[in-house]
Amino acid sequence: MIKLLDSYKRLLQIYTLSSNIIGTPRLPGRFVPSHQNRHEIRFKTSGAGERALQERQRQHMARGLPKQKPIAGVKEVIVVASGKGGVGKSTTAVNLALGLMANDQSKSVGLLDADVYGPSIPKLMNLKGNPELTDKNLMRPLVNFGIPCMSMGFLVEEVAPIVWRGLMVMSAIEKLIRQVDWGNLDYLVIDMPPGTGDVQLSITQNIPVAGAVIVSTPQDIALLDARRGAEMFRKVNVPVLGLVQNMSVFQCPKCSHQTHIFGSDGAKELAQTLGVEMLGDIPLHLNIRETSDKGQPVVVSSPDSPEAEAYRRVAAAVVRRLAEHPR
Repeated sequence: MIKLLDSYKRLLQIYTLSSNIIGTPRLPGRFVPSHQNRHEIRFKTSGAGERALQERQRQHMARGLPKQKPIAGVKEVIVVASGKGGVGKSTTAVNLALGLMANDQSKSVGLLDADVYGPSIPKLMNLKGNPELTDKNLMRPLVNFGIPCMSMGFLVEEVAPIVWRGLMVMSAIEKLIRQVDWGNLDYLVIDMPPGTGDVQLSITQNIPVAGAVIVSTPQDIALLDARRGAEMFRKVNVPVLGLVQNMSVFQCPKCSHQTHIFGSDGAKELAQTLGVEMLGDIPLHLNIRETSDKGQPVVVSSPDSPEAEAYRRVAAAVVRRLAEHPR
């Protein structure tokens, strides 16, 4: 051990000597004299210097980001996101789009499935087939229930796995956004993939997004990821319109007893913590699951049901929040 320390000291002496010959020594902080450490700390924490450094970094980052370009014919883009999968995000996106149109028949609404690896919109909207091409070589969305839809599921076989790397996914997202003839839409609802990855960043950096809707169950583990999703949108300057608490309560169809299977009021508490609005509660109901599996979303197949009314209330809250965050 003593020999090792002696060798280390000799190596340090040689390094210090050579550094003095070449220029200012570049030693670890613990070997620099105390007065030099204090000097460096004062320089690093200098207010003016720090602000100038941050401004240079901001300008450098801005030069590297793509310019946001609106989607032709689309007035407002709403993204529906979740921190993790399995919380009913796609079902919420579909019924939100239908709820927006049900609340105001004068509004035109489109639906984009941005979940390249696991597209759900074809099943939920009962759509099959390949999109036709216009004279301008743009894809025509498939339409059902008055909603034009586009999804990677229309371009590949139903059971074919999509085994792509990130760059291929980004290229596919660009085509689904830019090479589609959306016509004139008041709202384009985008069903985002779960998480906070490349697709989310690509969409938010390339197109102006009017607002994000975060979907979560009241379960603690889902809320942790939902919070990450909300914070991500804030970092990229996308307004978080609010949270939707999905699968909030189960009511027994026989005795009407209510059970909070995934916990109660978790999303409401998270909304308060984040300082955003609670857009609505969607119950855990058999009718929602059955109509979704049949490709007959509850808002159109059971419009008078309490479940459909819950989605329409969420849609109304989204429209109100959009008016509070004009872009």
